Amino acid sequence: MKKYLFYLAFFLISMNQLQAQRFAYVDTDYILDMLPEYKSAQKQLDLIAETWQKEAEEKKAEIEKMLQDFQAEQILLTAELKKKRETDIKLKEAELKDFMNKKFGYEGELFKKRQELVKPIQDKVFDACQNIAKKSALDFIFAKGGEMIMMYSNARYDKSDEVLIELGVNVTKNKANAPEPNAAPNNAPNTRPGGGR
Repeated sequence: MKKYLFYLAFFLISMNQLQAQRFAYVDTDYILDMLPEYKSAQKQLDLIAETWQKEAEEKKAEIEKMLQDFQAEQILLTAELKKKRETDIKLKEAELKDFMNKKFGYEGELFKKRQELVKPIQDKVFDACQNIAKKSALDFIFAKGGEMIMMYSNARYDKSDEVLIELGVNVTKNKANAPEPNAAPNNAPNTRPGGGR
């Protein structure tokens, strides 16, 4: 019995401390979509990626042509020529793989370009969130978007528009009439309300 009383007391103390903390959330996808400089950076990145993708497709088509030619002509080729053609094809495949890694791989050119264009914007949003947290005397601001999943959130704790105003963006979109994007589906297990004071 003492064990259960201890757990009950611990639970009540934890709940009391949790209620004393103030927190809110921001919808980072919404904020970034409202920033013209982010849209411009995203457009630049899309153009770069599209150019490199076309280049990769041309290299792949060249390899496929080499393979088709080799398969069609291999009966007529000497052992030495067969080996040379196979080596040439493997070299081209290795070049394509290397190209894809350099352009699209982890810490490749696209990753570095994204860091160059998007990180300063993300830093501005982060600074604006910190300012809002200080002004509103918040203990925590959670980011909704990307990897964080909220099963439920009350819109009154959404500070996204305040962050946009802090960034100097004229907020005209009425989010109150928009459907709650993070409402849990009917078949979602264990849907407990989250967010609040």
